[in-house]
Amino acid sequence: MFLGLSRRLSQPARVSTTCRPRHLCVVAEQNPVDVVPEHNTLEEVSFEELEPVKVVESLDRYVVGQERAKNMLAIALRNRWRRKHLKEELRKEVIPKNILMIGKSGVGKTELARRIAQLSGTPFVKVEATKFSEVGYKGQDVDTIVKDLLDVAITIVKEKDMKEYGPIIREQTEQRLLQMLMGEQNNDQSFRTEILNLLRAGALEDVLLEYSPPKSQAQQPSIMQLLSGFALPSKAKQKPESMTVAQIRQIEEEAVKKNLFSYADTVKRAINLTQEYGIAFIDEIDKLASGGRDWSTADASAEGVQRDLLPLIEGTKVKTEHGEVDTSYILFVCAGAFLQVKPSDLLAELQGRLPIRVKLADMTEDDMYRILTEPEANIILQQKALLKTEGVDLRFTDDSIREIARVAAEANRTVENIGARRLFTVIEKLMEDISYNAADYAGKVVVVDENMVSETYKKLFSEKKDLKHYII
Repeated sequence: MFLGLSRRLSQPARVSTTCRPRHLCVVAEQNPVDVVPEHNTLEEVSFEELEPVKVVESLDRYVVGQERAKNMLAIALRNRWRRKHLKEELRKEVIPKNILMIGKSGVGKTELARRIAQLSGTPFVKVEATKFSEVGYKGQDVDTIVKDLLDVAITIVKEKDMKEYGPIIREQTEQRLLQMLMGEQNNDQSFRTEILNLLRAGALEDVLLEYSPPKSQAQQPSIMQLLSGFALPSKAKQKPESMTVAQIRQIEEEAVKKNLFSYADTVKRAINLTQEYGIAFIDEIDKLASGGRDWSTADASAEGVQRDLLPLIEGTKVKTEHGEVDTSYILFVCAGAFLQVKPSDLLAELQGRLPIRVKLADMTEDDMYRILTEPEANIILQQKALLKTEGVDLRFTDDSIREIARVAAEANRTVENIGARRLFTVIEKLMEDISYNAADYAGKVVVVDENMVSETYKKLFSEKKDLKHYII
């Protein structure tokens, strides 16, 4: 039983509020931030409902254009569901058709792959091809792709278990905490109810208790230490430590999880999830192509990385700390700009393992305008929501949005084409003064019009060298 509990129970729980001027509160109440759509998010869609048409419709809510790329990814995702319903003899013969996406920076390659994985709830990793090196050279091994994918799968399995068994875990943890908090007064039902309410309200998180962690939480000596005769485990009872309820809660939750879930079962399910539904996105694959150059003048290990990727994409077993993972049914999506080289400059064997090629279109001025207005969480909506938290009613005229799109497209043509990412640069520069002095605009309506956008960027375009300061 901790000191001061009876005194704390006699006082009403205090609610922390943020001190803000009255007019800001009124603005916040009249104009609540509304950025969450009412319909299901991508994570809530059932895997069985992922028909290609519905997948493309979901992708349209977040990515503008690139219809063929969306179609190919939707078909690849649906084929996984189709393969799942085949007889086992035929299922073993059906392998995923890996995809090569060709397009400049900022056209949506990474976003499409990420949304597809998010849509299906499958393990997904994105890696840069340039960070790998051939065996014998300094750098990472390509096997780390599969290892990282398995780690993501383990996290997904754990989160799924927590979502399904979370109430049970919380209830058992609360019972353990109640027993520690109440001590000898464990039979007082009214007192127990009052403590439970405070515990669930978070009012006792900072309370200190004398606590002895479970034996499994105590640090155990290694096998080498035991064999060498050092650091023998003590038979003495572990000394209690002073810990807060919040710290004890974390330890007790882990103890409950270990009782409910077997680590071996979690890993087994994660390996199966990785093998059957994993998606690996390898960006900048074009950086590994020689383009007809002499390999002695290019990166000496680039061709070796391509050869190391061959068995991984074709199908092999990779050893990880959790067990072997078969890559035969993992979907590999490779991408690159291919400005200095062509896809045919890749090794012929690697080209054969990427049978589906999709060319993504460059971002036009009209595409920029659509990106600013059509996606559910577009940049304009984000800026409005951010400033509304400080009581600023930010508004953009349609002409100003079109001018932003024009400026972004012009900057891509003038300096360097970075696609839709240019919009972030343009918006941040435009919003710099308003965002910095948001307190001065509290309770007011701030309108961004075409003239404001033009004046902000007129000087920059008159001196093209200044634009280089705004390249991402």
